[in-house]
Amino acid sequence: MIPFLHLGPLTIPTFGLMVATGLLAAACLLQADFDRRREQFVKSGYLKDSGKQNHHDEGFLIIGIAGLAGLVGAKLYHALQDPATWKAELFSRYGFAWFGGFVGGFVALLFLARRFGIPTLEFMDLCSPAAAVGYAIGRIGCLLSGDGDYGVPTALPWGMSFPNGVVPTTERVHPTPLYEFFIWLVIAAILWQMGKKATIGARPNGEIFCAYLILTGVARFLIEFIRINPRSFFGMSNAQTASLVSMVVGSILLWRIKSRLPGRNEGERATERSG
Repeated sequence: MIPFLHLGPLTIPTFGLMVATGLLAAACLLQADFDRRREQFVKSGYLKDSGKQNHHDEGFLIIGIAGLAGLVGAKLYHALQDPATWKAELFSRYGFAWFGGFVGGFVALLFLARRFGIPTLEFMDLCSPAAAVGYAIGRIGCLLSGDGDYGVPTALPWGMSFPNGVVPTTERVHPTPLYEFFIWLVIAAILWQMGKKATIGARPNGEIFCAYLILTGVARFLIEFIRINPRSFFGMSNAQTASLVSMVVGSILLWRIKSRLPGRNEGERATERSG
């Protein structure tokens, strides 16, 4: 693996390089989603009509702020997991926890939703495909640096060793960052397709975000069975516990969203009959 790129006097961590690439890709995708919903947002009064202005940068602004908040959250969550070494971990260039990044980014998105005047669930729908793509590409950074996010030993032909990694191993192990890369890209594609129907009002607000919580929660929960993370709660890793919370929250929220639809439709039919 290649933890660092050496370009003359410059030493560039491949993890940081891929995180930056992931944020850029997420910003481009979010901007594309913003643009395809722009007419809908203008009609709803969330955005002003830009007229002849062709340059838009909402997606890049959102990802810039949420990405920074996510990195801070990921670092804090990772560092505070071990009280004995938290100071050293806090100032290390390694160690970023997925759940901490999710919480940090989520809090920033709540603020940004209010800033743009877009309802929270609709805003989270908008950001979900981009979040999945950014995470997927960031995982390639984990693979390149060999930072210990790999899995348990395996005899499968695609097993990999990380003798030069930040956390080296000469055993052939499951390349779990690579698994997550492909799985999260599939999730992003599913969410993007759901967004197409949302632009014509065929899906209720919040459904895409719920799908993100459920699908990424399931994926990470299953991946953890072959990861080398220590176990804590009821034999589960911290990431599995967080994934379980994600799945439960996503399922409850989706149920609440769906449960409101029949009542609304009945009310519309009753209005039509009375008219």
